[in-house]
Amino acid sequence: MTSSDGTSLVWLRDDLRLDDNPAMAEAARRGAPLTVAYILDEESDGVRPLGGAARWWLHHSLAALAADLESKGSRLVLRRGPAADVIKDLAVRTQASHIFWNRRYGQPERTIDAGLKDWAAGNGIEAASYQANLLFEPWTVKTGAGGPYKVYSPFWRACLASQDIRDPHEAPDALPGPAPAGKGLPGSETLSSWELLPSKPDWSAGLAATWIPGEKGALDRLEDFLDGPIEEYGTGRNLPGTEGTSRLSPHLRFGEVSPFRVWREIRRRHPRKVPSDVGTYRAELGWREFNWHLLYHNPDLATRNFRPAFDNFPWASPNRQELTAWQQGNTGYPLVDAGMRQLWQTGWMHNRVRMAAASFLVKNLLTDWRIGEEWFWDTLVDADAANNPANWQWVAGSGADASPYYRIFNPVTQSKKFDADGRYLRAFIPELRELKGKEIHEPWAADTDGYPQPLVDLPESRERALDAYQTIKNA
Repeated sequence: MTSSDGTSLVWLRDDLRLDDNPAMAEAARRGAPLTVAYILDEESDGVRPLGGAARWWLHHSLAALAADLESKGSRLVLRRGPAADVIKDLAVRTQASHIFWNRRYGQPERTIDAGLKDWAAGNGIEAASYQANLLFEPWTVKTGAGGPYKVYSPFWRACLASQDIRDPHEAPDALPGPAPAGKGLPGSETLSSWELLPSKPDWSAGLAATWIPGEKGALDRLEDFLDGPIEEYGTGRNLPGTEGTSRLSPHLRFGEVSPFRVWREIRRRHPRKVPSDVGTYRAELGWREFNWHLLYHNPDLATRNFRPAFDNFPWASPNRQELTAWQQGNTGYPLVDAGMRQLWQTGWMHNRVRMAAASFLVKNLLTDWRIGEEWFWDTLVDADAANNPANWQWVAGSGADASPYYRIFNPVTQSKKFDADGRYLRAFIPELRELKGKEIHEPWAADTDGYPQPLVDLPESRERALDAYQTIKNA
């Protein structure tokens, strides 16, 4: 087999887009008959199966991608199984001379990819990978001593000083058609057969009312954000009752828009000087980069404390009643409850509220952060392998550059400061909609029906958390 008489195979993963997709762009440039494949891999060692909300998103994102590919003259082949085995089978069936993909950064995924490159080389197939989903690849950013960063600010300064950020690739006008029948055109499984959508019951109505998965939804969301909220992002990002954030996180998680496209569009609007609020948003992209840097160098970030001292932290014994109250938004603290109900209804939670809700679980309830991380993994549409555990460890105090454990978010103070008029609280807690003024932040002092009393006393639970921290403080 030689490259001149073969076909191309593009393997899509967390890059479900045509715009700025280097692997797709290279296949289009080569012009050989093209097979585009997505593999649902829930069997390979170490690969974490998607949570329920992410599975809902994936279904709709793949449906949108399949339609986009067909409009360009191609089609999407769906397969399920261990990714390495499936890709090898597709390569043989299509007589592929080239396999292209965009790089992944988790250890299990990198192991699969490296093994495939070795297999391809041994079978006369060119396998090439590309940078697509991170502005700065983890191994390229090093401290002066040559090691990985553990603190965000110097990491981001090093990123910005180290290299230019490339321009995005434009989406191809057309794609080569699939391999002809004589080349072994592979069949595709049906998306419905994967049963990614919830049923019995179908709890996804709120997700469908909130989101438009797919590349077009991502680019529309980006344009709306850049046309308005980004200009006041420094303030707006802290106000859960307003549309002050980008809401791009699930689109970035599934690669429906690339960070290079986001960066380029910001630069196009501000070619000379980036305003402070816009710079604050770019720094949030930097936090995403930092979390992936952490995961690359710490593959077990979701299961092991980054700071070993926390291995001896005296977490409380699991309390099913308290955990259920937190999960269902029935803790008696409105900001926490509004956030947890927003999460269940929409698959997303405002970041300011995420910090308060996570702090309440880890510190006021003294629950191991890994329990909260697993719940968010299952219920967030934007849960990814780096951001989810890194942010939970940040709140818990066990992570890199973490919030000190003694910093305990007070949900009452937080709601009074960032949702003073109670707009966010009323949107998700109908039991409190009739309360006036400051009563909504402390409903236990008012006459309310159907809303629970506080699950714990804030001052007492805070002291319990600080006492627990003292046991490892000097470790």
